[in-house]
Amino acid sequence: MAFNKKRLLKPFKNIFVLILFVFIVWMLFFDANSWLIHRELNNDIEDLESQKEYYKKEIEKDKKALKKLSTDEGLEKFAREEYYMKRDSEEIFIIEYEDSLKTNDNE
Repeated sequence: MAFNKKRLLKPFKNIFVLILFVFIVWMLFFDANSWLIHRELNNDIEDLESQKEYYKKEIEKDKKALKKLSTDEGLEKFAREEYYMKRDSEEIFIIEYEDSLKTNDNE
């Protein structure tokens, strides 16, 4: 067992190997540009890229909705469906089914 320890520690008796080992440990863990910090920053970049893709899809969806609302027919349809607006000569009846009503049980 003592022989194995001497064999394992033999490279660390060389000053250059010792300095190289300390330098590598320092660069991996303690430096301002360490591997740990780079790994964390790469994870942040991946998260931001996925958010970027999500927002691009949302922009495309909003552009389509805006294009629909730019016509008179689309604007009228939106006003009727969302705000229950009507023309002066019309009456609107809203039919709600029992399963679509909000109650304390299904909220």
